[in-house]
Amino acid sequence: MSTDKEKSRIDQLRNLLQHYNHQYYNLSISEVSDFEYDLLLKELIDLENKNPDYFNPSSPSQRVGSDSNQEFEKEPHSFPMLSLDNTYSKEELFDFESRNKKLLPEDYQYICELKYDGASISLKYENGILTRALTRGDGTIGDNVTANVKTIKSIPLKLKGTDYPDEFEIRGEIFIPHDGFNEMNKIRKAAGEPEFANPRNTAAGSLKTLNTSIVASRPLDCFLYYMIGKNLPSNSHYDNMQLARDWGFKVPSIIQKCKDINEVIKFIEHWDTERKNLPYDIDGIVIKIDSLKQQKNLGMTAKSPRWATSFKFKADQVKTKLLSIDYQVGRTGAITPVANLEPVLLAGTTVKRASLHNSDQINLLDIRLNDYVFVEKGGEIIPKIVDIDKDLRTTKSKAVDYIKLCPECGTELIRLEGEAKHYCPNDTGCPPQIKGRIEHFISRKAMNIGAAEATVEALVDNGLIHDSADLYFLTKEDVLGLDRFAEKSANNLIESIEKSKEVPFHRVLFALGIRYVGETVAKTIALELKTIENIRKASTEQLTEIHEIGERIASGIIDYFKNDINIKIIDKLKISGVQLDIKEDSYQLYENKLNGQTFVISGTFEKYSRDELKELIVKYGGKNTGSISAKTNYLLAGENIGPSKLEKVKKLNIPVINEGDFINMIEE
Repeated sequence: MSTDKEKSRIDQLRNLLQHYNHQYYNLSISEVSDFEYDLLLKELIDLENKNPDYFNPSSPSQRVGSDSNQEFEKEPHSFPMLSLDNTYSKEELFDFESRNKKLLPEDYQYICELKYDGASISLKYENGILTRALTRGDGTIGDNVTANVKTIKSIPLKLKGTDYPDEFEIRGEIFIPHDGFNEMNKIRKAAGEPEFANPRNTAAGSLKTLNTSIVASRPLDCFLYYMIGKNLPSNSHYDNMQLARDWGFKVPSIIQKCKDINEVIKFIEHWDTERKNLPYDIDGIVIKIDSLKQQKNLGMTAKSPRWATSFKFKADQVKTKLLSIDYQVGRTGAITPVANLEPVLLAGTTVKRASLHNSDQINLLDIRLNDYVFVEKGGEIIPKIVDIDKDLRTTKSKAVDYIKLCPECGTELIRLEGEAKHYCPNDTGCPPQIKGRIEHFISRKAMNIGAAEATVEALVDNGLIHDSADLYFLTKEDVLGLDRFAEKSANNLIESIEKSKEVPFHRVLFALGIRYVGETVAKTIALELKTIENIRKASTEQLTEIHEIGERIASGIIDYFKNDINIKIIDKLKISGVQLDIKEDSYQLYENKLNGQTFVISGTFEKYSRDELKELIVKYGGKNTGSISAKTNYLLAGENIGPSKLEKVKKLNIPVINEGDFINMIEE
């Protein structure tokens, strides 16, 4: 096939697959079998690989994801993504209407929609092409998850028709339908993997998964319910959403116009009952003023739009018997009491356990063993006990005697002033804490050692390691003795441990898990004191003289180095060759090369990962920020950079440099 014919076939396949995706995922119409679809997609991918110059970010091939890990850049929302005020009663709805009538002299109508229980998303389209997808974040700045969102087949990469605005955003909810969630858990259970807790948390977690091929394998779906921009086609929110459906968006069919709050209440009452028959989760109803002009006139409060509210359904509750209480030890030593219950069906799942949070909660509710308790599952992973049926209390009910000793190691528990939880202070000898500290040590932002929690557990349980430093004395033969480890996986683990010796000192300091010493604090202290020995010998006064280091952080560091077990860990890390200092000569060489200049990093790079580039910027005296502003000195741009970033730096006249330019800057 000639190049022209191949490119023509690529266009044909792209259009065909986009059509099939829309029919199947948005309209529930299956025009071809899965087998036929997969053959067409494979043909497209093969042709695109042969014609890389014909790459198109909107191609259906971009939905399969990639095995390479990505990072999420934080970007500002073009329009704030505010939360809605919640109402829980009819009276509050009438108050909402009264406020509207005072501020709006003319007639208006409401639009009622279901409130989907998933992860909020904002999609930006430019000339009909999906260019950016941001999570809610804090409402002002969100995570750029565009690569992950492109794997969701109900979200169009390219819009149908031509009557859409040149640039606009559309917002909605990413969720997992019940059938997809159940099938996913069925597969995980058969594979011996832990099942996911609930669809909402799984959808939110999937959206933030670093590997896009994993995201592509999840049954994620998306409803779009609000359009925002400067040149929208209609003044009616309702009409805009009908047009959005024509452009290829999956706009919910359950949307109703209501002339007053009485009609709104009828809609709420209907779906409070009928929601149990929906193929996905909802937790309430959203009520909006339809007119965009009236929305603008009503405006916003600091946190929420005045023109909309959400009515939250009361969380499902059931009554069952409290049989006993277990006490779990977290990786920080925090004790969490968990109730064992007579099994009961709640919100479609069988509940056997419920969180009791802490001793104060037990006392507040006057919870006793053998009581009949009310259990609620309001979005919690573990359901919680919210009340007691004291009318059913008998002489068999026994007051809870909260434990005084750690259930894992027998150490006497403590309760710090101002904290609700009890703690086991045996942080270096309590098994769950030991495992937790090692898991923190190997995490991506610390030593970045490629090992799962199950691997850490197996290594500890088999006596192969007792602390983080013992990892560096493992042999391949040690690892091969563990279940599910073959030659290749054992080699990978040992190589990953060896490579971690190159991790810079400030990340090693963070990896140690010193209380109150997070990433930023670790970097500040490492750059100031330069060696682990200097930090170990530092007094409270010396530590608090460092910028942004207060007494609480200083006391955490002092306490850490008072513990002989921690000193032994550091001594073993020294022997193993882990970076425990910043060499004075190299520090002086690097210190001011970038002279405090601020960089924003975007895209993918050939020689360095983004984390490594950030390390180099700091090492040479520069600063990293997540978003572009007038204070940005350079945009360090790699492949696949978003057009919005390039447009912004152009407006602000900020220089754009590539990886080679940056290397030249630091090697001069």
